[in-house]
Amino acid sequence: MEHLLPLLLVCSFLFTVAAPARDITSVCASQTTDFPQLDSSGLHLTLHHPQSPCSPAPLPSDLPFSTVLTHDDARVAHLAARLATNNNDAPPRRPTSLRKKKATVDDSLATVPLSPGTSIGVGNYVTQLGLGTPATSYAMVVDTGSSLTWLQCSPCVVSCHRQAGPLFDPKSSSTYASVPCSASQCDELQAATLNPSACSNSGVCVYQASYGDSSFSVGYLSKDTVSFGSGSFPNFYYGCGQDNEGLFGRSAGLIGLARNKLSLLYQLAPSLGYSFSYCLPTSASTGYLTIGSYSPGQYSFTPMASSSLDASLYFVTLSGMSVGGSPLAVSPSEYASLPTIIDSGTVITRLPTSVYTALSKAVAAAMAASGVQSAPAFSILDTCFEGQASQVRVPAVSMAFAGGATMKLTARNVLIDVDDSTTCLAFAPTDSTAIIGNTQQQTFSVVYDVGQSRIGFAAGGCS
Repeated sequence: MEHLLPLLLVCSFLFTVAAPARDITSVCASQTTDFPQLDSSGLHLTLHHPQSPCSPAPLPSDLPFSTVLTHDDARVAHLAARLATNNNDAPPRRPTSLRKKKATVDDSLATVPLSPGTSIGVGNYVTQLGLGTPATSYAMVVDTGSSLTWLQCSPCVVSCHRQAGPLFDPKSSSTYASVPCSASQCDELQAATLNPSACSNSGVCVYQASYGDSSFSVGYLSKDTVSFGSGSFPNFYYGCGQDNEGLFGRSAGLIGLARNKLSLLYQLAPSLGYSFSYCLPTSASTGYLTIGSYSPGQYSFTPMASSSLDASLYFVTLSGMSVGGSPLAVSPSEYASLPTIIDSGTVITRLPTSVYTALSKAVAAAMAASGVQSAPAFSILDTCFEGQASQVRVPAVSMAFAGGATMKLTARNVLIDVDDSTTCLAFAPTDSTAIIGNTQQQTFSVVYDVGQSRIGFAAGGCS
């Protein structure tokens, strides 16, 4: 059966493309496929960086990079807060009511509390998801740090952010059903969203997904048929949002790939298996996201680290770093001094302060030896240089993980251009939670093998 095939989402991750307006149409046409294709390797879909002009749900093309970094810092801060509370000490709640803002009120709706979760920020990628019968396609943010999939739904009784394309209308799907409060999936929302579920007066389960930058979605837990091209999966549980506000670009909602019963990965796993992989390419190239089988021979693996802090996130153990072939001048124990997660939505990698300081000094010394001039700090990035990453000589930087997995970073994994004349070290210090961000993951094939509790890296997965 078609839905038993491994789900291969072949995609185009694109940063802002500096092309004249008259060329955008041809650029996008040459880099993307508008229609899903099913072949012997699986089901193919496109996936975009939200700042790409080719994205179906683009952010503003003139978005300052300082804004990207500000929201990236918000995401990191609230991931850290999420781990620090250990889901026990609830942060202050923000009450939200699923009631129309005008005089007419639906008494079947509920008032629910909201507590901060992780910031969505602007570092997430976008793909298309089909929902309902007949299926309609929607542009969705993809996030390994979130569990519950949700999208905006008509009649959107409180508020909806502006999205590309029409809202999902449950009445238009013959397979749509709301989920009652008595269902086990309603009880699972606490673990999936870090917020308690609520129950409407009519007995429908109400979810609340909140994010640290004050973005949130509140609505009804629902089930319907989800589809990717001609592959369809019935009884998919997701949130049908009636109050959706914040930094989601023009996407219809969010796809969660975290380790939780309600995530897309876990719901499709009985058909496709408990693994997914992706490759995040550089600008103007193509990459992929795969849910299902993979070829293990090309990867070097590190065990998924166990942690009681948050069972849904993907933890790893960083064991060492080197610059120009020489190990950093820090004790090996410093690398594991903080919990470390790998995350698709964080742009800049965060390292324990002592490790970052040693890395910064080593890279700066190597750059100076090559005649590269230093530049003032930019936002959260304090180790900057004159020029562009592609134009300066960058020392070889490697990251090693427990079990022997390594990432030998290219220049674009080490430095990130912040404007036309400045490039900065794409790392930052932290004293809370270390994070392997997506700048360092670019061009690597990264596989999350949940079934065997391991994460693998392979160089040259895409360009």
